[in-house]
Amino acid sequence: MNPEEDAYGHAMYGRYQGNDSFEIFERDDGYIGLSDDPSTYFQEYEEWPARQQIAMDRVQGRILDIGCGAGRHALYLQEQGFHVIGIDTPPKAIEVCDQRGLDQTHVFGITEVDELDGEPFGTELLLGNNFGLLETRDRAPDILEMLSGVTTTDATLLAESMDPNSENPSEEWREYHEANVENGRLPGVLRMRIRYKQYATDWFDYLMASRKEMRAIFDASPWGLSGFLGEGVGYVGIAGKDVQ
Repeated sequence: MNPEEDAYGHAMYGRYQGNDSFEIFERDDGYIGLSDDPSTYFQEYEEWPARQQIAMDRVQGRILDIGCGAGRHALYLQEQGFHVIGIDTPPKAIEVCDQRGLDQTHVFGITEVDELDGEPFGTELLLGNNFGLLETRDRAPDILEMLSGVTTTDATLLAESMDPNSENPSEEWREYHEANVENGRLPGVLRMRIRYKQYATDWFDYLMASRKEMRAIFDASPWGLSGFLGEGVGYVGIAGKDVQ
């Protein structure tokens, strides 16, 4: 990643340094809005949504936190005695994790997990709505296959998403969802980029899915869903390689 593309990491690093910071997201149709305050990346366990707290009881073995951000989940699990590796693409985000005390980190994307050394993982985390890193319905099976390849036979994958269909969207979001469906995509796919100060990420696809859509995606992969954590818009899917 070129330094000028690390908008996400610089916004997070700014917050870590005690400065006011925010992310601007831009859709491919020109819509511009504000993302969540980066302070959410630094929340302690007591501040997390209940679904994320409960998810911590489902982990096992060596853990890979994919899209670890500032390390809130990885650091908590490390404190509980787990061997955790955090990966993310923004170098500044990984710098924050290192400074906060996460023992093992890599500037890696989700499609680079097969380059990691060591024993297979017993748990992979896609929390903080990082199910979105699967990009699109067409890309998701290949990425899930790759994630399966670095895990144990009884591994668990915890994937968090938001259901774009379960609330009353504004006209701008409803029209965007409808355009996705007309173009053969799931309604919750975003083509977007993040801006912060003079930094801007490259354009990328980000997937938000309903529970039914998530189940269909996992059914086309080596993983199977055993259930969900959370009510309402936000939820965590619990997947296993031995669940079919």
